Amino acid sequence: MNEHSERAAKAKEMKTDKTEGVPCYRSISISSVMIPWKFPPSSLSIRRSTGCARNNHHEEALKLFCDMRLAGIHPDHVVLASALSACAELTVLELGQQVHANFVKSGLQSSTSVDNSLVTMYAKCGCIDDASRVFDYMQIRDAVTWTALIVGYARNGKGKDSVRFYDQMIASGTKPDYITFIGLLFACSHAGLLERGRLYFASMEKEYGIKPGPEHYACMIDLLGRSGKLVEAEMLLNEMDVEPDATVWKAILAACRVQGNLELGERAAKNLFELESKNAVPYIMLSNMYSAAGKWEDAARIRRTMKWKGISKEPGCSWIEVNSRVHTFMSEDRGHSRTTEIYSKIDEIMVLIKEAGYEADISFALHNMDKEGKELGLAYHSEKLAVAFGLLSLPRGAPIRIFKNLRVCGDCHTAMKYISKVFHRHIILRDSNCFHHLKEGQCSCGDYW
Repeated sequence: MNEHSERAAKAKEMKTDKTEGVPCYRSISISSVMIPWKFPPSSLSIRRSTGCARNNHHEEALKLFCDMRLAGIHPDHVVLASALSACAELTVLELGQQVHANFVKSGLQSSTSVDNSLVTMYAKCGCIDDASRVFDYMQIRDAVTWTALIVGYARNGKGKDSVRFYDQMIASGTKPDYITFIGLLFACSHAGLLERGRLYFASMEKEYGIKPGPEHYACMIDLLGRSGKLVEAEMLLNEMDVEPDATVWKAILAACRVQGNLELGERAAKNLFELESKNAVPYIMLSNMYSAAGKWEDAARIRRTMKWKGISKEPGCSWIEVNSRVHTFMSEDRGHSRTTEIYSKIDEIMVLIKEAGYEADISFALHNMDKEGKELGLAYHSEKLAVAFGLLSLPRGAPIRIFKNLRVCGDCHTAMKYISKVFHRHIILRDSNCFHHLKEGQCSCGDYW
């Protein structure tokens, strides 16, 4: 299960407004637990907290952190870094901000590990400007620091800034590492910097002795595919020094979908069927490619295969954090305590954005409905419900941050652009691929994601 699936599963568990079953950090605001930090840190608590963070038990790590605060135990830099890392992985910005504020109030001296965790936390929550401010105040920066900012800018749709900070990193005498180049090549891909990407990829082993891994090849293949260089992408695939993994084949399949190369797309999909046998995405992508090529029987065959194997598409799930609580929505969800208000707001949104020029793209709707039914179905996609709740709940002019476990559909992406313009809001939407920063009708992804 990938990180977005895990987060969606946990979010679905927490859909109820009742506190029963809600993890400690969801129901306790750290800023309200202002017990003085009197006692030295417990070595057992520290080991448990850091162990949870390292083993991806992020909720447990934050629960332990809250328990330490309630007990008046003084968390040290290691525990604070672990708590911030947990906030980053769970994308709970408000809680991360509270941990940051309490750290400042505690009077503890800063450390590179805590500062690095702050940069990562803000970047992963879509606050890249805050991440940059933390970076600017840091007195000591290491490779992790630079890499966190480079990756952060890349994921937030600011590839040229990633390249700028990479140049500064090299000028500072800091050597890039394996992860640095993943972020850098991802940045080049999403910013369309083909020649820069080629240059950086070639420099990895030649200048820094870093052998490219599957992630680097996947970024390069994605870059070449986006640039219309599918033949070169296939050549790179065939020349790989390592065995292509699912990440590489996904990049190939995505490039084939865009460029309409069915033959190579079939090869990529078949490899993904073996590597990720229960993942519905390659089946759906291949079926759509067959449909686009007019091969209806092949498309139907793929859908029958999915049914026979018991493979179903993961349901879309979006969530938004308000007042340190996570509110989760599924498509056409009516389980929220403010459902009536949310659906009324959706109706208002649809009227206003249609007046501004929005037209629903019914190609993203279910096909067994009439046009009106398809438009209604699109209006109630999970991310639209989340943004409606954000408009109802957040202060006027405040940014709206939404997270989704799947790739945002084209209709919702277009609608979000119009909503950002009509309501004059900065909407930060993180889907399974990247952050979309939407302002005044424009998106940081350049409509390619």
